[in-house]
Amino acid sequence: MTEMPRESVGLVTPHTAHFDDPLELACGKTLPAYDLVYETYGTLNAERSNAVLICHALSGHHHAAGFHSPEDRKPGWWDAHIGPGKSIDTERFFVVSLNNLGGCHGSTGPTSLNPETGEPWGPDFPMMTVLDWVHSQARLADRLGIQRFAAIIGGSLGGMQVLQWALTYPDRIAHAGVIAATPKLSAQNIAFNEVARQAIRSDPDFYDGHYADHDTLPRRGLKLARMVGHITYLSEDAMGSKFGRDLRSADLNFGYGVEFQVESYLRHQGDTFSSSFDAHTYLLMTKALDYFDPAANYGGDLAAAVAPASCPFLVISFSSDWRFPPSRSRELVNALIRAGKSVSYANIDSPHGHDAFLLPEPRYQAVFAAFMERVAHDQGLEDRS
Repeated sequence: MTEMPRESVGLVTPHTAHFDDPLELACGKTLPAYDLVYETYGTLNAERSNAVLICHALSGHHHAAGFHSPEDRKPGWWDAHIGPGKSIDTERFFVVSLNNLGGCHGSTGPTSLNPETGEPWGPDFPMMTVLDWVHSQARLADRLGIQRFAAIIGGSLGGMQVLQWALTYPDRIAHAGVIAATPKLSAQNIAFNEVARQAIRSDPDFYDGHYADHDTLPRRGLKLARMVGHITYLSEDAMGSKFGRDLRSADLNFGYGVEFQVESYLRHQGDTFSSSFDAHTYLLMTKALDYFDPAANYGGDLAAAVAPASCPFLVISFSSDWRFPPSRSRELVNALIRAGKSVSYANIDSPHGHDAFLLPEPRYQAVFAAFMERVAHDQGLEDRS
């Protein structure tokens, strides 16, 4: 990189918060101690009223904006929306982004050492739920001296965390941004996740989860899991316009090697992912997606489930997102309305499928920026000008 982009938060350094207070988990087990890796952007004001929490999706992590070094080719995963003058304006807001428990980017997870054995947790790492993550995030907020977030925002699995925050800690969230998410997975979504998990678990190098003991990794299984997942993140139009039926060479090979451009793309995505992500983390994250269903304890009545929420919501969906389609966002919106909550909803016309929540769509940015203006106004934050 020759020059840092003007609207970037610049170079950032991750932090690690260690917790010795045991965390009781929904699965019935207890995490005796743990680390949470996080990044912050902007400055926390004297009133501590300008903090925004970013919750990440399945394969996300703490690095949401900026660069770790001048040599980085790409910024953080949500850099399009976080920075000076962007939707989440770091000249107004203090942004916190962390890697969830069970992750593989620094926070305590399956690759971490189990303090009771001195060996990596591996398959013994306890199951995680969205509720567990929210409890751990609340502890990080306590550590940072943040009693109430001006807004908590997330897309996909991150949006589920935002909803859980509003239900579990209603006094600690002033505004909720739920993007490309759903109040529970459909049977089809659970099925996709199970195919991905079976791809990993059936890899000969998985060794019932003890692959570290055999000095190997289930790369083939993780590669297939990512390929399946990636197909569901893109719309048919996006895949068609990007690749069509283009061949890599002029003639058919009449074999099982890579012939179409889309095949090459998927294999590249799978190879890259399998070299940087942990298989156990993928299993845990997809299970957390499957388990999420706040209405389950209310006889399936979502309106009753969201009754504890007290903050205004922004719910955003994308027209070509068939993984979490607009109908699922409207299901949440209708439940919030029935429960008498304040909610704004926008369905963004986009050809990019589920991945649209990561991209700088103009209308998406306009809606999102207007929401953050409301957050700033309600929190009494001064305009930058």
